Amino acid sequence: MAYDPGLADRVGSLLLRMTTFTEKKMFGGVAYMVNGKMCSGVVKSDLVLRLGSEGAEAALTQRHTRPMDFTGKPMKSMIYVEPVGTDSEADLERWLRLAVDFAQQAPVSPKRRR
Repeated sequence: MAYDPGLADRVGSLLLRMTTFTEKKMFGGVAYMVNGKMCSGVVKSDLVLRLGSEGAEAALTQRHTRPMDFTGKPMKSMIYVEPVGTDSEADLERWLRLAVDFAQQAPVSPKRRR
């Protein structure tokens, strides 16, 4: 199982009510892009959120969270939320609202040269 399709469906449904987004395969799971920037995603059974450095640091003080770390080095702007932290629709919506707000306000990253 690359990612939990039930959680992905719940995330997509809630995001539809909040904003316009696109879906993209990333991190061995699915990512949701807002304004061309990653907002959230699902990897295995975890919710992934992009919150920026300050937002991620604050979120990591809450239960059921941990730094996103799949390369051996934690990503300062992203976190995982364990399944128990997204069981209720209210909790999932609260987490997604933080990520959507960040994505809508985050500056556009300059294009990298290849």
